[in-house]
This record gives sequence, C-alpha cells and structure tokens, in this order.
Amino acid sequence: MATTTDRYQAMFTALNAKHQGAFVPFVMVGDPDKQTSVNIIKALVEGGADALELGFPFSDPIADGPTIQQASIRALSHKIKTTDCFAIIRDVRDTYPDIPIGLLLYSNLVFKRGIEQFYKDAAAAGVDSILIADVPLREAERFIAVAKSVGIKQILIAPPNASEETLAQIGTQSQGYTYLLGRAGVTGAETAAATPTHELIEKLTRHKVAPPLLGFGISKPAQVAEAIKAGAAGAISGSATVNIIAKHLAEPEVMLEQLKMFVSEMKAATQK
Repeated sequence: MATTTDRYQAMFTALNAKHQGAFVPFVMVGDPDKQTSVNIIKALVEGGADALELGFPFSDPIADGPTIQQASIRALSHKIKTTDCFAIIRDVRDTYPDIPIGLLLYSNLVFKRGIEQFYKDAAAAGVDSILIADVPLREAERFIAVAKSVGIKQILIAPPNASEETLAQIGTQSQGYTYLLGRAGVTGAETAAATPTHELIEKLTRHKVAPPLLGFGISKPAQVAEAIKAGAAGAISGSATVNIIAKHLAEPEVMLEQLKMFVSEMKAATQK
C-alpha cells in the first residue's frame, strides 16, 4: 500500500522558504561495521544533512570509483547483507522520522531479493526513494511501477549530455528528485564536477523534472554553492564523505566529529 508521506516534497518546500538548497551526503550502509554505520548515519543528520543517500555493499560496483569500492569491501568483510542494511535504516528512521532516505544501489541486489520484495522491504524500513545505478531510463518502467505501488520514489538520472527526448521522458516519470550527473565516468572526489550550465538547468525546468540534485565529484563547499547558483536544487557528496570514514577507521569518535563538521560546512554553502 502506498504511503501518503512525501518527505522530499516537505523538504524542498521547507528549504525554499529558507532560501536554501539541499545538501545530501552519501555513505555505504554497513561500512565499516553495523553499529559504526548507524553512528555514522546519525552523525550526518546531526551535522545538518537535509536528506540521506545510502548505498548497499556490492561486489562489483561498476559506477563507483576506488573510494566507494573500498567502502563496499569493508562492509562485505563484516558479512553485511541486504537484510542488515534494512535493519540499520529502520534504526535511523526510528530516530529521525522526517528526513528523506534514498538508496543508490545496483540491480543485482534488487533482482536477488525479487523486485517486489525488495521494494516492499525498503518501504517497510522507511526508505523514500531508490536509484538503481545500472538501470537505464529505457528499462526503468517496471521499477517505476513497483515503486509507485509501495509508495517509493524511483529516482531517474539526467546525464549532462541528455537529449530533449530523454529530458522529456524524465519530466514525465521523475519523482522525488532528479539525479543530475556533474560529469561522466565513475564516482570520486578526485575529479571535480563540471557544474551544469544555466542552460541545462533551464531545460530540466522546462520539462518539469523533479528537483535536480547535482552528484559526482562534489567535495567542497564552493562546488555546492556553484551548483545552487546554476539552478540545481542541491548537491550530493559521496566519495568525499566516505574518504573521511576511511581516514579515521581507527578513531571512530574523531571520525564522527569530522563527518559532522564536513556536513555542516557543506550545508552552510546551500544558502541562496
């Protein structure tokens, strides 16, 4: 049964009233272990994250660079399974009932559980959206249908070179937000995003896509500010966030403080 709660809409409405964009950090669920992962995700919220983008560990993450691949390896080394990931999300949802929670993962994990079962379990855990990195737009319809049936938003990707036809289709089918790629290639803080031009944002607006969040290569407050200045509704940062985890594995308390500080600085750059 579909939920009537639309946390993304509530978030964007509240941010618009404050003249702010959204800052959304990404981390891998279960990295480096179950309890630390819960603490990490809660630290992101305490630091000021407007929404969460969470990955599920997978052995062959083709769209990810080395930083996020290593996060997957750390989680898998602790035997983190999909069921564990949903348990971690339930824990976070119980603490933070209003924050939007999105998943960014690979189709193998969904197929292994069965599409309908995966989406039902995600909805039960409190997930608001799912983006499947290796499912192109032309193959997204069956996922969109299942997502709608359980009240989850299926997030669609708008590549920087998207055709008018593709943007029109995204405009028709997008919900929650639109993942706007900052550049082609794999994830990573090492290669900076090429901030989209006003022209591309205007095209997205014309096709009435769900609010675009810029991802891939966002690692500094200035990049967040540039994305919002260009017209994006906010920015997503993954590898830069995961780098902090990797750097402080031996000092979990320091890690949590550094994560809060990073999110706070990135969030401060969202003021319009």
